[in-house]
Parts: sequence; structure tokens; C-alpha cells
Amino acid sequence: MELWYTEEHSEHVRFSIKVDKQLCSKQSRFQRIDVFESPEFGRFFTLDGLMMLTEKDEFIYHEMIVHVPMATNPNIRRVLVIGAGDGGTVRELTRYSTIEHIDMVEIDEEVVNVCRELLPQTACKLDDPRVSLRFEDGLKFVRSKENEYDLIIVDSTDPFGPGEGLFTREFYGNCFKALTEDGILVNQHETPYYSTYAKSMKRAHKRIKEFFPVCRVYQAHIPTYPSGHWLFGFASKKFDPIRDLDADRWNALGLAMRYYNTDIHTGSFAIPTYVKELLAGDEE
Repeated sequence: MELWYTEEHSEHVRFSIKVDKQLCSKQSRFQRIDVFESPEFGRFFTLDGLMMLTEKDEFIYHEMIVHVPMATNPNIRRVLVIGAGDGGTVRELTRYSTIEHIDMVEIDEEVVNVCRELLPQTACKLDDPRVSLRFEDGLKFVRSKENEYDLIIVDSTDPFGPGEGLFTREFYGNCFKALTEDGILVNQHETPYYSTYAKSMKRAHKRIKEFFPVCRVYQAHIPTYPSGHWLFGFASKKFDPIRDLDADRWNALGLAMRYYNTDIHTGSFAIPTYVKELLAGDEE
């Protein structure tokens, strides 16, 4: 008997991965957590039946959400990460000796517990002494912060369920307030390809633009995410991700990457025409 994990990417499209076995299935206070073993993608992790990461391609997502802002402003010292319970974003941040402190705010402690046990590839740096783990609502956490972080990374689930509040106007306004005058906000920005995701992407982009003078979108190819075409939002109080990139300075760090490099940094902001049109359109 063959076992397959199948995810609905749209009403008419489904994506399947052959599964060797299921390693974990549990219901936390917030969501269902599942971990599977597969012959093609290694272990992979889902929340409420939606793909969060696979061992084979997680490096693409985590490198692009972290190193684009870090190469734009290498002087980042204090970072807030919201979500990211698998630990991959924190793993990439800890590669910078110049980062002094990372607050990681994850609403669901059980996600972190599962990933520590079954996904050490991503959770391996959660015990770094610079990391402060907080198990609470990121929306509420950021309300009380002002002029505290050089970088905020919103590594959230999709805009419903536990992650819904992280796509609101209130949240982005509080992020702006929590950032220093050099502050950068990066968030996972959904896919533009399927209409339901594109609607969420447009709404988030419009709301971020209300607060930040610099607001750009960049992209990466992540095979196991819906359509494989995934966007990230880059918003800043002053840094432009292309104009202010100091490629020589970042390359001098000698960080070994599998996806990110300073050429792809610049190229990732060259987005397709249909995405430009979506971003320029009105969204209620």
C-alpha cells in the first residue's frame, strides 16, 4: 500500500508527496501538527494540513528571508522573529556574530517541541545564548515595543487561524513603531499565482505601504510551496535593498550558502509583470 500526503493548492489543483511513514500527529491548543518521512523530500512538517517546510528545500526559504535584509544592512544588532517555530530563521540569523540579541515569539510551544525532536536540521540553534524564546501572541508582544529592533522577520503561517492577526493594519503599524530609525521589516508574502493567495498578498502589501516609505517585493522558487513561486515583502524606514546592498562587504563574511548570493539578491527584486500589476491594483 502506498501512502501519499496531498495538499490542496487551489480548488482545482492538488500537490502530492509520497510518504514512507508518519512520525508525529498531534493537536495543540492552536493547530494540528504533523511530521512525515518521505523518500524525495526527507522529513516534512505541516500545520493544519498545510506545508511549512521540507528538509530538502527549506534552505531556500530561510536563506532568502534572512540574508536579504542582513546584506542590505550588515549593522543589524537586535532582531525580532515572529513565528518561525521550526527554528530555521533563527539558525540563519545566528550565523552572524554581529547580531547581539534575537527575540523569537512563537504562539505555539508545541510546534517548537516537535521540531526540536524531529527536525534538528532547522531547530539546531534555538539554544544559542543570544536567542530568547517567548511563547505568546506576536501581535500582542509587539504592541509594547518602541524603537527596539533593527530587523523584524515575520515568518508566519498563512493569514488564517493562529497567523491571521499577523496580516493586519494594526500589526504592521506596531512593527513600524517597534523598529529603530534604520529598521527593516521582512515577511513571507504568499504566492501571486493562485487567486486566494494573491488576494492575501495584495492586502498585506497595501497595508505595509501605509507605514513604510520603502516597500518592495522579492521572490524565490520553493518547490513544495503552492505554485513554487513564493514572495517576500521588504519594508524599511530608509534602506533600499538594491541601492544599499554592499555586496563586497557581505561576500567578505565568507558565509556558505546553497541558494542566496548577492547576484540573486538583486535579481530577486525583478518581479514578473503580472505580479507588478497585482501589487499595483486596488484591494479592499
